[in-house]
Amino acid sequence: MDEITPSELRRGRKLLAGAIGAPLLIPAVPAIITFLMMLLAASGPPVAAVILFVGMIVTGVLFVLSLITSGILLHRRGNWIKDIRERIAADGIKANEIEWFRHELRSHEKRSLKAVEAKDLLLGDAYRETLASRLTATRIIASSRRELSMARRRQRSLKQLGSSRSSEFQSEIDKDIRKITKINDDARNLLAEAESRLQMIEAAASRQGGLAESELALKKLSARSSELPLALEAAKMSEEIVLELEREPALPELPTEIENGADQTISPTKKGGE
Repeated sequence: MDEITPSELRRGRKLLAGAIGAPLLIPAVPAIITFLMMLLAASGPPVAAVILFVGMIVTGVLFVLSLITSGILLHRRGNWIKDIRERIAADGIKANEIEWFRHELRSHEKRSLKAVEAKDLLLGDAYRETLASRLTATRIIASSRRELSMARRRQRSLKQLGSSRSSEFQSEIDKDIRKITKINDDARNLLAEAESRLQMIEAAASRQGGLAESELALKKLSARSSELPLALEAAKMSEEIVLELEREPALPELPTEIENGADQTISPTKKGGE
């Protein structure tokens, strides 16, 4: 495939800018001129009215012409984009060329590509490569289907003509049909493999993202749940210790008479000693 040159990319940007700017810039010129002439002819109301009337007609006509010009430029840009896409897809779509074919991506593929690239760049690159394979296989299937339809149409036409070399031509077309059918089958196998690989990459990204976070949260919850019986057992033991302390009897106090008798017994001894 020929590389897309910078000049071709500039051409596409110019076509887009012209299509957007034509309805804005072309009618603006007569509108500005009309406004300035009305300011100059403000002293003569009839002249100003004529200028305004003519200016509105010219502006309206140019606005219609600018819409036609914009449509022509958009059509040319559409053909330019189609030609660029065909050149890119001629030898297979690459991962860095997916943006040219974004309109061919399914809505869930666009969402998945954005989500996978946000979680893991390596998985994002793999997802882009697989998407490129899927787009290539889809285009091959579509083109081979068209070629197969045309070959069968030519085959029917040869049968109707009844030429002397009809059998020879029929055998050649049969070879083409078998070759195209094989290409179509191989492309279908490639498409099935690419779609399976897309599902695998999405599952891997999910395991690294939401599933990993859910698993971590579950482990934290399990750890808290295992710590809860220990906390309850500790609280129960504390409560039992408090109750046990409350059940223990207090030490009895000595009677007053015993204390007085002890004092009297000690007193004579002290006197004898004296």
